[in-house]
Amino acid sequence: MDDLIEDAGPAGGPGNAPEFTVSEISGAVKRSIESGFSHVRVRGEVGRLSRPRSGHVYLDLKDDRSVLASVIWKGVASRLAHPPEEGMEVIATGRLTTFPGQSKYQLVIEDIRPAGAGALMAMLEKRRAMLAAEGLFDEGRKQPLPFLPEVIGVVTSPSGAVIRDILHRLRDRFPRHVLIWPVAVQGEKCAPEVTRAIRGFNALPEAGGPVPRPDLIIVARGGGSLEDLWGFNEEAVVRATAESAIPLISAVGHETDTTLIDFASDWRAPTPTAAAERAVPVRMDLLNWLRQQDGILTRAMAQGMSARRQRLADLSRALPRPEALLDGARQRLDLAAAGLAPALRHRTALARGRIDGAAARLTPALDRAVSKKRLALGQTAARLGPQALHALT
Repeated sequence: MDDLIEDAGPAGGPGNAPEFTVSEISGAVKRSIESGFSHVRVRGEVGRLSRPRSGHVYLDLKDDRSVLASVIWKGVASRLAHPPEEGMEVIATGRLTTFPGQSKYQLVIEDIRPAGAGALMAMLEKRRAMLAAEGLFDEGRKQPLPFLPEVIGVVTSPSGAVIRDILHRLRDRFPRHVLIWPVAVQGEKCAPEVTRAIRGFNALPEAGGPVPRPDLIIVARGGGSLEDLWGFNEEAVVRATAESAIPLISAVGHETDTTLIDFASDWRAPTPTAAAERAVPVRMDLLNWLRQQDGILTRAMAQGMSARRQRLADLSRALPRPEALLDGARQRLDLAAAGLAPALRHRTALARGRIDGAAARLTPALDRAVSKKRLALGQTAARLGPQALHALT
């Protein structure tokens, strides 16, 4: 820039100042700014922010007096652990350059992160309020956990103490079939991999597939700083958790750590070990409970049979003897039998008298009928003599 600064001579005259083109001036300014501010760190609040289809991010960094135009190229923006949001206080690292097309300078950001835990917490609270307003954290949409899942899907890092603790606890309590979906549990790959894992488990066929579909999902990670756990605060992870048709337990960090996935999950475990304990009952406790229930049922049945037996005995004492039930009928039968012979004799005598009377009346009637028939026969015989026959011939 110094080679462009010459004595302009007396006021109002050109003096010895050389002439430059607009591009030469712009190039000189660009070189001067880039050489003097090739690596800077700027603290400020994110103002106007836009994300066009190109994938670049344009934003303003501002304080109470000034505004600095800034840009994050697409390749850098895709790798950011904490994408900037409007209103967030950040520390941006990059280089100053100029944009000759508009005679302006801008900061090309190579890294940007929230300015301390306070900025992260403010961004976290803003995101939590937004997702809560959509109903993703409502208690009414949470699903009950299965009592004894056949298959458990675990989303975590395949190495480290977390998966070993979960498998050890499941093996001690009630061995189950466990599917592990390996993911990065921190860094820029964490959120997309956890999202794909949750949705991948849900996409498995319910029956007949080569891989069994889990009845329960555990998303687990050990403790860490707010920055380490940030992947579980990402909106994509929270939405995948809320959309999961499979009941999901979140076990991210220690008991004092809270992430947004905890609000969207169906049950939040304070530690990964506690998640395994909640996932399955203790097998020996369950067997002991079954034995107790079997004993209670056996005793109840025995007591019920005894009570019914006693009740039957009490009722039987109130019933008459079987012989007593037949005494009256037997007596009536005897009385009937005793009266039967005289009745038969009386009936027989009456019948005999009627027969004798009929016989006495029948003989004279027969005699009269025979006499009439004999008289008629005699008269007929008299008419059949030889003289009558001769007359006929």
